Amino acid sequence: MTAEANPSPLRLERGRQAAPQVFDHLRERILALDLKPGEVLSRVELMEQFGLSQTPIRDALLRLAEEGLVDIFPQHATMVSPIDLTHARHTQFLRRSIELEVVRTLALAADATVVATLTANLDRQKAMVNTEDYQSFWALDQSFHRAMYEAAGVPDLWRLVRSRSGHLERLRKLHLPTPGKTMRIHSDHSLIVRAIAAGDPDQAQRHLRDHLAGTLGLVDTIRDRYPGYFRD
Repeated sequence: MTAEANPSPLRLERGRQAAPQVFDHLRERILALDLKPGEVLSRVELMEQFGLSQTPIRDALLRLAEEGLVDIFPQHATMVSPIDLTHARHTQFLRRSIELEVVRTLALAADATVVATLTANLDRQKAMVNTEDYQSFWALDQSFHRAMYEAAGVPDLWRLVRSRSGHLERLRKLHLPTPGKTMRIHSDHSLIVRAIAAGDPDQAQRHLRDHLAGTLGLVDTIRDRYPGYFRD
């Protein structure tokens, strides 16, 4: 992580503790692959970048380490962690288990307001399909799934899954630019919403299972394309 010459400190929000803000900023950059696996995070540079002392920087890095997003080597360096495929598969198992129940719950209720909320998100996704603005499409994908958790009354489980998803999300980010991938995601989401609207929990679960299987089924291809990004 190379600091620019005389960088201006990033502005932090007043009234919020500094360490959580540093954590949020670095986490988003790691998940977006702006900070790539294996990249060194200099504490001195981070202190200059944020205009902070060592303590909040250390606390933010420790939280990132707890999520498996950085590896801390005492007295040596802190590095963005490689993608751990075992961790990604475990997270996928957790997420699939929860979301199968989420879509079942929504389909059994078949609430028109929920369907309208999800459909509005789908419309925004569709507008992004043929662009190369993958970051914006990714944000819509995340908000689609978060909306389902919230509609099912389990928003805390979304936060739990998110806190475990760093390796899986980076793997999915690497897959997203593949030609046709955004169109496939939009199509999968549309099928899930149709099943929810029709009050068909079995179909909703089937489409959800198919949707979540895509990226991990192509791990070898993705790993061959980005060989330095993965833990041996």
